[in-house]
Amino acid sequence: QVRLVESGGGLVQAGGSLRLSCAASGRTFSGYTMGWFRQAPGKEREFVAGINWNSGRTYYTDSVKGRFTISRDNAKNTAYLQMNSLEPENTAVYYCAAKNTYYSDYVPTRDYDYWGQGTQVTVSS
Repeated sequence: QVRLVESGGGLVQAGGSLRLSCAASGRTFSGYTMGWFRQAPGKEREFVAGINWNSGRTYYTDSVKGRFTISRDNAKNTAYLQMNSLEPENTAVYYCAAKNTYYSDYVPTRDYDYWGQGTQVTVSS
């Protein structure tokens, strides 16, 4: 299976920025859709952003549109989530996920196959 390892989380002041990274290993990275999810205490895990295999399509949950940007570098087997204008409500554990979509343009919001361990993002007020 694919192993995913997130990094880049931390503590940031409201209005600040963070960039999360997700390093993939174990299987081919090309052809997979990559996604970011988050889970706040007491809440269900929710979809944040997804990107297809060649960066041609992206999809975001409404609450982060215009503030978060998902990207990927297939040569480095790495996906990213740039988070700007962070708010306290964005505090959560952020998870990287992957799904083999066979070079499809489809960006699903659920049913991902592989998951990272998560990285904590805390936004102070």
